[in-house]
Amino acid sequence: VQLVESGGGLVQPGGSLRLSCAVSGVTLDYYAIAWFREAPGKEREGVSCISSADGTTYYADSVKGRFTIAIDDAKTTVYLQMNNLEPEDTAVYYCATARDSGTFDYTRLYSYEFFHWGQGTQVTVSS
Repeated sequence: VQLVESGGGLVQPGGSLRLSCAVSGVTLDYYAIAWFREAPGKEREGVSCISSADGTTYYADSVKGRFTIAIDDAKTTVYLQMNNLEPEDTAVYYCATARDSGTFDYTRLYSYEFFHWGQGTQVTVSS
């Protein structure tokens, strides 16, 4: 299984970016696909998650109303649309996958539940 993130970069506060996570080597029929982020000196934070089976989503309180997660119809790419970006959103963003046997809890995110990870993409929000 390979996950490749792209779309990071430098953006001014209030700007937007769309991150992509291309997944290969597995068919995303029953998976939870999540975005985590890690800022210098801070713990890895779960940002958002989506179910490939029914589209159930989760968002951390810090990004609700600003970020939107989506999966393409082919179930090969997961996107994270980030609007109204803030300097506090600066971090390396990672996507990750976890099998969903039907009991995955989409009300919270724990990184230990995710087995496959991408290499990360840097997002910097600065004027």
